[in-house]
Amino acid sequence: MIGNITPQMPDKLVACLRPGAPGLLLTAGADGYATSAYSWIVALDAGRLRFAVDEGGSTMANLLRNGQAALQIIGQGDVAFLVKGRARQLKPRLDAAAPYVIQLFEMEVIGAKDQSWPGVATNALSYVWPAGQREAMLAMEQSVYKEMRDSKT
Repeated sequence: MIGNITPQMPDKLVACLRPGAPGLLLTAGADGYATSAYSWIVALDAGRLRFAVDEGGSTMANLLRNGQAALQIIGQGDVAFLVKGRARQLKPRLDAAAPYVIQLFEMEVIGAKDQSWPGVATNALSYVWPAGQREAMLAMEQSVYKEMRDSKT
């Protein structure tokens, strides 16, 4: 461990991500500047996680170009991490996300940086769906997390 950076995700982060959670996916554009996109994330274990990527956007182009990614995870309490690694496309389309075309990527973690501050609590990043779509979107989200966990490499 170097300072607050570990080569794998600590237990509290894995526990936060195992059932699935939203986060920010960070990639570097061809111009060298950072880009961000909301994503669904699940942890398989301390060294691997999976995330969702909309088809056709700059985030996908960045991932396909160099495979470098970072995920910003903000959970309830004192969960605030930046996780870096190499990503590869695992599945071209998550069936549970239909009619949206969302791809599944898997990341091999190379580092997890604890960004929490002692004594400071955070609120988890979350989606607030419109009332008329809430139940359907929550059901889809849970189905997407399940497919992300269960997809074979």
